[in-house]
Amino acid sequence: MKTKERKQEDKINRDLAENIKQVKKVFQDCSDVIYREIQLSEHIQGLLVYIEGIIKVEDVQQHILRPLIEGLAQHPQADGEIYPLSFTRVSLSQAQSATDWPAVINGVLTANVAIFVEGMDEVLLFSVKGGSRRSVTEPQTEAVIRGPREGFTESLRINTALIRFKIKTEKLKLLDMVIGKVTKTDVALAYIEGLAEENLIADVKERLENIDIDGILESGYIEEWIEDNPSSPFPQMQYSERPDSVAAQLLEGRVAIFVDGTPFVLIAPVTLWQLLQASEDYYERFFISNMIRWIRFFFLFLALFLPSLYIAVTTFHQDMLPSTLILSIAASREAIPFPALVEAFIMEISFEALREAGIRLPKTVGQAVSILGALVIGQAAVQAGIVSAPMVIVVSLTGIASFTVPRFGLAVTVRMLRFPIMLLASAFGLFGIVIGAVWIVVHLTQLKSFGVPYMNGIAPYVPEDTKDIFSRVPMWKMKKRPSDASRANMQRIGKSRPLGSDSNEGW
Repeated sequence: MKTKERKQEDKINRDLAENIKQVKKVFQDCSDVIYREIQLSEHIQGLLVYIEGIIKVEDVQQHILRPLIEGLAQHPQADGEIYPLSFTRVSLSQAQSATDWPAVINGVLTANVAIFVEGMDEVLLFSVKGGSRRSVTEPQTEAVIRGPREGFTESLRINTALIRFKIKTEKLKLLDMVIGKVTKTDVALAYIEGLAEENLIADVKERLENIDIDGILESGYIEEWIEDNPSSPFPQMQYSERPDSVAAQLLEGRVAIFVDGTPFVLIAPVTLWQLLQASEDYYERFFISNMIRWIRFFFLFLALFLPSLYIAVTTFHQDMLPSTLILSIAASREAIPFPALVEAFIMEISFEALREAGIRLPKTVGQAVSILGALVIGQAAVQAGIVSAPMVIVVSLTGIASFTVPRFGLAVTVRMLRFPIMLLASAFGLFGIVIGAVWIVVHLTQLKSFGVPYMNGIAPYVPEDTKDIFSRVPMWKMKKRPSDASRANMQRIGKSRPLGSDSNEGW
């Protein structure tokens, strides 16, 4: 009985004065809510309600107020009533009606203009979403030498439009949902029908619908909610602000999650090899891409193990180095009061602090602080006898190596894992490094991203997938999609071959 009474209270009243009283009660102390009363005819009044700053004022003036003021919104009948407001000449395509207060309030909060009319228990909501938003610019975190220069913005519909520009097919689907009880953030799940597996789509959709939280301010909120193993340091979803990267992943059968208010789009599922690939790997010829990829793998190894190798060799395995080199290192460390582990920790933590300061400071100051800080602190520490010159070289090489990892999430993971491996190296030497490496490999083989093995292609071994892991074969040789993404439609390339390909059958 109470539910029926409450539903009756939620209905829009035919009395405009009562509606004005109710809407002003709901938006009490909201200075950005605008109320515009209009005279539709001699006996009929109306009210426009919208939030300033999130709508296009020009559209309200041109396409709503002008037709209404000119008397085009009403048409008296013989019995004195008027036609529904949907019969107006308001020239806006996105319109919907509402007959209860929750729908009206939600419409106003989501950049709609609500129009109340005396004698009508129906409210029309016209979408005039606008306001000041950042325009499409070059991505800040995924710069390339060759490739598109456009990046996602904080507007959900601009981002989905950028994908539509690249994938012109009706099979590109976008499922909209709202997450966050307070923020009511718009989220869109994108996939290509026929490429993405049905169980993957259903799994991602179910995980998104099960999120129960007050607010979503960035896609990172969602990432923590829906990943398979939240306790793992390795990222189990890829995020990107490049439309070409997201389009490429959709074409391989993966799904993308767009979140309003952030330029970073989530991609699932993900593998370790995917996080080590850059979009530019596919824009350059495969010879160049392979060389860059091999350099990237080598420096990934250095970023993870170089300080630990230095600690292990100088502490336990001096006989592994040439005599001249070990004498040079010993001479440089003669006056150092700390063991190699403490020395490494001092320099690594200082380097991480400088890197963080360089990011947080304004751009004009940040780069100068990070570069000068590293030079001044490193030189001063060597001269003061706190750290040795070889350790400064090792830490510098390690820092440079970590920048070669194309995905920030994986780069941070490597930086974090470096410290426990250094502890193992100081306790057990090279044997400790092997223990750390085995632990990482075992963890990676057990890790999954939406049911897909994290090291798919190598563990489990899939011969077809190895064409794009440690090296990339020519584009026209990658005829099938990765097995981790799309099993429904594996074929990517038809029977056509480039001119001159007959002489390259050895690849």
